Amino acid sequence: MATITRSVDVALAPDQVWDAVRDWGHVHQRLCPGALTDCQVEEGVRTVTFANGLVARELIVAVDDEARRLVWSVVGSALLTHHNGAMQVLPEGSGSRIVWTADILPHDAAERVAGFMDLGCAAMKTTLEG
Repeated sequence: MATITRSVDVALAPDQVWDAVRDWGHVHQRLCPGALTDCQVEEGVRTVTFANGLVARELIVAVDDEARRLVWSVVGSALLTHHNGAMQVLPEGSGSRIVWTADILPHDAAERVAGFMDLGCAAMKTTLEG
């Protein structure tokens, strides 16, 4: 299993950043516009469309307001046999740090998933600090 971790520092208070992260049904508007072009929600599952046209169904596992942590799992993927994603918002100086972790199988999908995460982190920073 491959574990990929990315972090991005944002010049906003943790509660402001968490408000955008926890709004998981509007991730394509509030967090990653440009990297994501659409998000549809149905019964605890969001279906996101990436800028390159890839579509992923993500089961929302947990929204922890106290820990400011969102957990999800990609389901029904042709690319991945296992996926567990987590995003947590932490205080960092006068702003926040978003830590995004993904555990995936197969291991050889790590480079592709890491690329999506890098694009997402750049979009989050631009959008949140916008």
